[in-house]
Amino acid sequence: MTKKLIMLILLFSSGMLLADEVSPEIFAINNTWMMVSTFLVFIMHLGFATLEIGLTQPKNTVNILFKNTAIVAIGLLTYAIAGFNLMYPGEFMLGQYFGFAGFGIATDAAGITSAYNVGYTYWTDFLFQGMFAATAATIVSGAVAERIKLSSFLIFTVFYVGLVYPIAGSWKWGTGWLDQLKFYDFAGSTLVHSVGGWGALAGILLLGPRLGKYINGTVRPIMGHSMPMATIGVFLLWLGWFGFNGGSVLSADPGGVSFVLVTTCLAAAAGIIGAMFTTWTVQHKPDLSMILNGCLAGLVGITAGADVVSVTSAIIIGLIAGVLVVLSVLFFDKIKIDDPVGAVSVHLVCGVWGTLAVGIFSTNPEHSFLIQLLGVFAYGVFSFALAMGILFVIKATIGLRVSEEEELQGLDIGEHGMEAYSGFQFFTTQ
Repeated sequence: MTKKLIMLILLFSSGMLLADEVSPEIFAINNTWMMVSTFLVFIMHLGFATLEIGLTQPKNTVNILFKNTAIVAIGLLTYAIAGFNLMYPGEFMLGQYFGFAGFGIATDAAGITSAYNVGYTYWTDFLFQGMFAATAATIVSGAVAERIKLSSFLIFTVFYVGLVYPIAGSWKWGTGWLDQLKFYDFAGSTLVHSVGGWGALAGILLLGPRLGKYINGTVRPIMGHSMPMATIGVFLLWLGWFGFNGGSVLSADPGGVSFVLVTTCLAAAAGIIGAMFTTWTVQHKPDLSMILNGCLAGLVGITAGADVVSVTSAIIIGLIAGVLVVLSVLFFDKIKIDDPVGAVSVHLVCGVWGTLAVGIFSTNPEHSFLIQLLGVFAYGVFSFALAMGILFVIKATIGLRVSEEEELQGLDIGEHGMEAYSGFQFFTTQ
C-alpha cells in the first residue's frame, strides 16, 4: 500500500477529507467494501433457509427451500422494476409519504463515479439495497411454514416486497416524513425486521395453527427435524450481519465499520446469554432452539442503533432481547399463535425493542424515545394493515392454506411431487 493511499485513508476516517475531494482510491475502497457487504447479506438467505428447514418437519423441506430461493428472485426483480425508485424517489409526490422516480434502473456516466455517490456506484447501491428487500418476505416464510399454499405465498411476496416494503422504507431511508422528524433506524430493526414481522403476524392470524399443534387446550410441540441445520443457519445469519450492519455505514470508514461490528457481535453474544438463562430458569432445561433465537434476537435488537450506542449499551440491548424472545415465544404459544420458527418473536418483538432502545441509549441527543415510538406505531399500522389486506384478498380468491390431506402428507409431496430425503423413513408428529 502506497504512502499516499495510507494518508488518504487516515484523512477519510478522521473526517478531514471533504465529500467533493474523495479520491479514486478511496472511492474504490468504499465500493469494494459495499460489494463485500452485499455478498454477506446475500448469504443470509441461505442462513434463513437452513434455519427454517431445521426447525420444521422433514416432509416440508423442499417447499421451504423452494420458497426461500424464489424470494431472492422476486425481491431483486421487483426492486429493479419499481421498488428501488419507490424507496428512493428523490422527490415525493404526496407530502413526504409517497414518491416514485419511474420504472426500471438506469444511470449515466455519473453512476459509476463519485458524482453519483461519494462512497460507491449506483449499481452497488441498487444491489446492496435489493438484498435487503427480499429479507422482509423471508421473515414471513418461516412464520407461515408448513401450511401455506406456495402460489399464495409467492403472490403475497410480489406485492409485499414490491410495494409495501419500499414505500415504508422511503419514509426513513428515502428522506420521507419520519426522517424529517429525526426517527432513527440505522440498518433496519423496524424498516426490515419489524416490517417483515408484521407481515408474518398477519399471515399467522389468517392461516391459523398447524394441525395437531393445539389439542384440548394444551400445546403439543411439533419438533424441528435437524438442529444441526438450524445451528448452521444461525451462524450463517450472524456472518451475514457483518454485511447487514457493517455495510449500513455506507462507506469503508475504518472507525465506523469496526465499531458497528463490535456492537453487533456483542449484542448477539449477550442475546445468547440472555436466552440461555431465561429458558433454563423458566423451562428448567437449556433449550438450543431458544439460544439460537436469542442470538438472532440480539442481532435484530442492535440493528437500529449499532452506530449510536455505547459498547455497554449494546450488551444491555442484546441481553434484554435474549430474554424477550424466550418470553415472547412462550407467550405466543400460550395464546395459540403458531409460529414454527419464532419469526414474530425474533423480528417483530425484538425489532420493536431495538428501535425503542435507540431512544433510551443513543448517544445522539437528537434521538427521542417518543419519535422512535411514533415510528414503530406508524410502521406497525401500515405494514400490518396492508399485509392483512393482501392476504385477505388472496384467501378470498385462490385460498391461503393447503388441504388437510396435503398438510398431513407434507407439502413436499402435495405441492412439488418430490422429497428432500428420498428413500428415508421419518416419524412425524402429525
